[in-house]
Amino acid sequence: MENTFTLVAKTLPGFEQILADELQALGAENINVLHRAVSFDADKALMYKANYCLRTALRILKPIQTFVARNELMLYKKIFEIKWHEIFGIEETFAIDAVVSGNYFTHSQYAALKVKDAIADEFRNKYGARPSVDVENPDLRINIHIENEKVTLSFDSSGESLHKRGYRKAVDKAPINEVLAAGLIKLTGWNYDRNFVDCMCGSATIPIEAAMAAMNIPAGYFRESYGFMKWRDFDEKLWKKIVTEADEEIRDFDYEIFASDHSAKAVQIAQANIKGAHLSHDITLSQQDMFEMTPPEAPGILLINPPYGERLEEKDIVNLYKNIGNTLKHKFKGYDAWVISSNLEVLKLIGLKPSKKIEVYNGSLDCRFVKFEIFDGKYKDMKRQQVNE
Repeated sequence: MENTFTLVAKTLPGFEQILADELQALGAENINVLHRAVSFDADKALMYKANYCLRTALRILKPIQTFVARNELMLYKKIFEIKWHEIFGIEETFAIDAVVSGNYFTHSQYAALKVKDAIADEFRNKYGARPSVDVENPDLRINIHIENEKVTLSFDSSGESLHKRGYRKAVDKAPINEVLAAGLIKLTGWNYDRNFVDCMCGSATIPIEAAMAAMNIPAGYFRESYGFMKWRDFDEKLWKKIVTEADEEIRDFDYEIFASDHSAKAVQIAQANIKGAHLSHDITLSQQDMFEMTPPEAPGILLINPPYGERLEEKDIVNLYKNIGNTLKHKFKGYDAWVISSNLEVLKLIGLKPSKKIEVYNGSLDCRFVKFEIFDGKYKDMKRQQVNE
């Protein structure tokens, strides 16, 4: 790659290696796994491709400068020294995102304010006027990461978080984050070689992300804008080439994806989102209770995100997880069943021995993503025969 630079892709905790694998598949070089992030070398084409294709990235940052600042004055001076008027125009808008840790800076909003003041003063010093701040849709989104005394200044090439795919038309109560859904699907090890089922689908984020992954539809297929589109060096011709090449890799999926929910309202919302993702012919949606349904023939992958108990009475959540266990045992033989929950006690009520437990986070909630292998009689007979041999 010519004219390479370092980029940092941010992700959710626990998804770093998945993101690194995605980057390797895209052709990234010098990949380093960090905490909630992965750094890699890229050129402009790969930066565009990463934003468009990565399923488990939240943002793609382009580090511009690293320096030491032990107090607000040092931070202000270092930012003021940058010739901001050569980077963006006074008629353009900007916004600051700050993340701080350590003893020198303790309030991210205060650090962001100091950076904003320094940028505004640099413009005022040059032109006698300053650009405006637009936190919603800025022309340039600037990221400040402060760890103890080390400050990294980056430009955010993504703009809005990449979990905002562009297909969501309606929301249910607390829908699962799209990046979380995509990462969970990756963690199941599903190779698109069998049916996929989510019978507590809510607003259908999990089945939509499953369908997009299975059909190799780029994560940003329905998104209209990215931060880099407002940069002065934006190459529209190159961008269109990247999009065309990625879209040409979309493929058919030979199995089926089933989504259902007991709630009529949830199914209505799911239908709107599935339609928004142009997947009405690829996802079979129905209103039915998990405990009464007849699942598609095994083998298959089941992935559910049941209520964790915040909104339910204790007896209701206990019954729910017991019923999940009974249903898995009796109706999902031959499936790999995956359940995510922050309620570690009621997870035990499923009554099956998990073959895998993975720590993940749903927002601030510490969760476990648990795998249950539901063997059918044929599998048990085969294992018994192997032991006897």
